[in-house]
Amino acid sequence: MPRVKRGVMHSKRRKKVLKQVKGYKWGRKKLIKLARTARTKAGAHAFVDRRKKKRTARALWQIKIGAFVKDHGLSYSKFMGALKKENIAVDRKILADLAVNNKKVLALIVEKVKSNIK
Repeated sequence: MPRVKRGVMHSKRRKKVLKQVKGYKWGRKKLIKLARTARTKAGAHAFVDRRKKKRTARALWQIKIGAFVKDHGLSYSKFMGALKKENIAVDRKILADLAVNNKKVLALIVEKVKSNIK
């Protein structure tokens, strides 16, 4: 049987890895062994951090809403509980945006909710 030369695939695979780690520091951008592990770890961190991003965004929304509501004499938890009782279905992302960009509208919501808290 004729022998198979695999030089093309070998170099293609290496080029692909090195292209993916372009911009990394030190030997991780040019040494194939280091590049492979760097690529694997980068992928793992990216996977985890895509989920962390959602957590941190929600925490930031809660802080923004809490700061606005505190100025109006309520706590965050009481405000959110009162929203549920009033069946006002506005999510935290929208409330946080209102707290930053449209304070009058959120103030009206707070006053409406506040009048029914006992």
